[in-house]
Amino acid sequence: MSTELKEIETLTLPPEIQKQLEEIRRGTEAIYSEQDLIKKLLEKRPLIVKLGADPTAPDIHLGHTVVLNKLRALQNYGHQVQFLIGDFTATVGDPSGRSATRPPLTREQVLANAKTYQEQIFKILDPEKTKIVFNSDWLGKLGTEGVLRLASQSTVARMLERDDFNKRYNNNQPIAIHEFLYPLFQGYDSVEMKADIELGGTDQTFNLLMGRELQKSYNQAQQVCITLPLLVGLDGEKKMSKSLGNYIGVTDPANEMYAKVMSISDDLMWDWYTLLSFKSLEEIATLKEKVAQGMNPRDAKVELALEITARFHSEELALAAKEEFTNRFAKGQLPTDLEELTLTIADQDDYPLANLLKDAQMVASTSEAYRNIEGNGVSIDGEKVTDKKHRVAVGTTAVYQVGKRKFKRITLTK
Repeated sequence: MSTELKEIETLTLPPEIQKQLEEIRRGTEAIYSEQDLIKKLLEKRPLIVKLGADPTAPDIHLGHTVVLNKLRALQNYGHQVQFLIGDFTATVGDPSGRSATRPPLTREQVLANAKTYQEQIFKILDPEKTKIVFNSDWLGKLGTEGVLRLASQSTVARMLERDDFNKRYNNNQPIAIHEFLYPLFQGYDSVEMKADIELGGTDQTFNLLMGRELQKSYNQAQQVCITLPLLVGLDGEKKMSKSLGNYIGVTDPANEMYAKVMSISDDLMWDWYTLLSFKSLEEIATLKEKVAQGMNPRDAKVELALEITARFHSEELALAAKEEFTNRFAKGQLPTDLEELTLTIADQDDYPLANLLKDAQMVASTSEAYRNIEGNGVSIDGEKVTDKKHRVAVGTTAVYQVGKRKFKRITLTK
């Protein structure tokens, strides 16, 4: 270890730097490297903080906001946030976590999604302290010679160190040549932006570190790479994902957003507090201690649901959502630990209710479903359904009830 790093480790940091460091550490998976981060913070200048996003879908969910929350915290300390819209890289397709080549988007799709992204991120970030940049401004000008020069900065062996590439190679699954370029393009973004810090999910670790390597090759100070865990979704098991139906979209209606937060488990609630709440670590610790001493965890969950709903709507709408939830859920109509389920229905626009209830394991057979429907024992979003031939539209989400005790929120997708 160098003398310089030893000095940093033993150095008593100024209180304001120590506070920043603790806030940056909060909820992070890894920091590459913390010594570099401390050195940058000790320079006491606004750091350039980068977050890149390929607009591959029009909407974002709470899982995406984990890194946005960290950006907002850094903004609050006076650092310069640069939100990179990957309008060029989105046409290439990010291979991170993929078992197959991602289909590239058209330029028109990318630009439409990018516009929506910008509207949604400012629900968290301060627009006055955020600079939006597009990587087509420099990647589109590289040309063949520039791309070849960039490609010479890495090797096939280095690319195959990536877990997803390695698995596909060993399983004899195809890897397109252009997919090797993606990490290089993302890394080159950091060179052009002269980034001091880059944030991303744990699935972006390889790409973030590539930026660190390329900056060294271009004789720049290396960025600090901060990775954050992937937010566990409503099911309490898998990462939040639209395809899994276990997500809360930032554009979801206030009542739906509040109810979904209230549906998560007590254990998951504390992870969400760490990754999603703007409460200080001290405030969260105090709240957790109160629960340990006998406070109903439901009350802590109410605070979280109110905070998140107010962030994306308003305090007034959040309080109205709480009242609506109390009227429908807390008064014995619906449970708070409502199970979420997504059913995929191929090549159909609607689906028989009886089959849906059987597939969701709310009844043992369609015959039992018919009996419950005709016996006034089935409701959809609180409304009784008595027609045994009732069909449910694909693309809808609703709360289904069979009898007095069986409830599930079910999403039908194609």
